[in-house]
Amino acid sequence: MATYDFDLVCLGCGPAGEKAATQAAWFGRRVAVIERASHPGGSMVNTGTVPSKALRETALVCSSLHRCPVPGVAFPGASGVSLTRLMAQRHHVEQQEHDRIESAFDRLGVTIIAGAGRLLDARTIAVRTACGIERCVTARFILIATGSRPTRPAHVPFDEQRVVDADGVLRLHELPATLCVVGGGVIGCEYASIFAELGSAVTLVNGGSRILPFLDPEVGDHLAAAMEDRGVRILNGVRPRTITTRRSSVHVETGTGPAITCDVLLWAAGRSPGTESIGLEQAGVATDASGRILVDEDGRTSSPTIFAAGDVVGAPALASTSMEQGRIAACHMFGIPFKRRLAQTVPSGIYTIPGVSTVGLTGAEARQRGLDVVTGRSDAARNVRARMLGDRHSLAQCIFDRATGRLLGATLVGDHATELIHTPLFLIVGGGGIADLIEACFNYPSLSEMLKYAAYDALQQGAAMRPAPVDPASCTRPGVDASDPDQLAA
Repeated sequence: MATYDFDLVCLGCGPAGEKAATQAAWFGRRVAVIERASHPGGSMVNTGTVPSKALRETALVCSSLHRCPVPGVAFPGASGVSLTRLMAQRHHVEQQEHDRIESAFDRLGVTIIAGAGRLLDARTIAVRTACGIERCVTARFILIATGSRPTRPAHVPFDEQRVVDADGVLRLHELPATLCVVGGGVIGCEYASIFAELGSAVTLVNGGSRILPFLDPEVGDHLAAAMEDRGVRILNGVRPRTITTRRSSVHVETGTGPAITCDVLLWAAGRSPGTESIGLEQAGVATDASGRILVDEDGRTSSPTIFAAGDVVGAPALASTSMEQGRIAACHMFGIPFKRRLAQTVPSGIYTIPGVSTVGLTGAEARQRGLDVVTGRSDAARNVRARMLGDRHSLAQCIFDRATGRLLGATLVGDHATELIHTPLFLIVGGGGIADLIEACFNYPSLSEMLKYAAYDALQQGAAMRPAPVDPASCTRPGVDASDPDQLAA
C-alpha cells in the first residue's frame, strides 16, 4: 500500500480549507494546510469578510449620535479622521481570528506549510517558499480551497492610492472626502454604505437597472432609499468609460451619466476564482469557462483524489457555505459518517448599512413554483425597539403559503438583520409559519417582534393559520381567534 506524507493536504487556508483540515484532524487524520499568506484565514480574515465587517461596526459606533441623537450632544463628524486609526479594531479582531485558527491547528495536530502550492499530479503538491526554496508533499487526498480575488480589468489604472480594489481599499491611510464605488453588487454596496456612514461623500456607479438585483424588488428599492437617505448617491444604468488619475483626484467619464471627480475610486465589480497557476491541468481537474472548478455534490472534482470547496467552485461563495463545504468534503474523502450534505436552506447576509439578510424563497420564486402566497410586512414604524436604536429603515418581509400559513421565505432589513434571520431559518426548516409566530411570546421591546407582526399582517390578508394541537390542561391562556378582528389588530 502506498504511503503518503499526509492523509489530507488543503491548498489554501480560508474558511473552506480551515474547516476541512480541522474536521479531518478531529477524526484522527494526518492533515497539513499550505498557505502563502503570512497568516491563516484567507480573504475571510485578512482582506474581506472580517475586516470589512469590523470597519462597518466601527462606522456604526462613530455615527451612533447622528442616528440616535442625544439632546445637547453634537455628532462631531468624521472629516479629517485617520482611516488607519479607524482600522485599529479591525486589526485587533483579525489577530484574534489568526490566534483562534492557529490554536485549533495546534490542538488538533494540523501542520501549516508556508508557501505557494502547485499541483504536480493528483497526489503531489510542490510548495515554493518566499525564499524560493521548493519542496514536495504527498497526500491521499487534496482539497483545493484557494478562494477568489477581486477582478482587475486591464483598462482600470489601479495604483493602490487613488484607484483600488476591494483588497486595497482596506490599506488606505486616510478617509477620502469623496469616494466613487464602481459596482452595485454586495461588495460595492457594503463599502459605499460604510464610507458614507463614516462621512465620505459617496457615489455608487451601477451598470444595472438596480443595485443587488437578486433581491426582491421591494427590498432592493427599500435598501437603495435607505442608502440614499444616509448619503449615498446611486447612479443606475451608468458605466465608466474612461478612468484618469490625476495628482490629487480621479476623473471618471461615463457613457450615459455625468462625469465624476473623486479622491478615491473603488473598483468592486466582480471576483475571479483563484485557480490560475496552481497546476489544475497536470492533476486532471476540470473547470468551467470562468475558471471555477467543477465538483459534484460531495465536492469531488474530475480527479477522484482531489476535492474543492469555497469560492473556487462558484455560488453561493459565502464564508458560511464555504466552511460547510470544507467539512462535507473532508467527511466524504474518508467515509466519515458525520456531515454529508450542505443544508438545503441557507441564509445570506449583506452587511450594508442598514444590513439585509434573506432565507428561503422570494415571493416571485414561490409564484414561479405555482404557489399562492401572501407577503406579510412589518417595519420600524410599528417597532419601538427599532426607533430606540435610530434604525428607521428596519423591515421584515415574510412570504407565507396562503393555504397552510407555512413560512416559505423571509427578508429582513436593519442593522441586526443578519442575527434575526435565524428565527425564520428554523421555522422554514421545521415547516413552521404563521401559527408559530403568533402563538410565540416575544420579548418587549425587541426587534424580533417585527416577525410576529409580519405574521399578523399576512393573516389579515387571508393567509391560513394552522396552529399545532395544544393540551387544554396545560394552557390557561386563551388562543388567538382568527375570526375576531379585535384580536387580529392587537
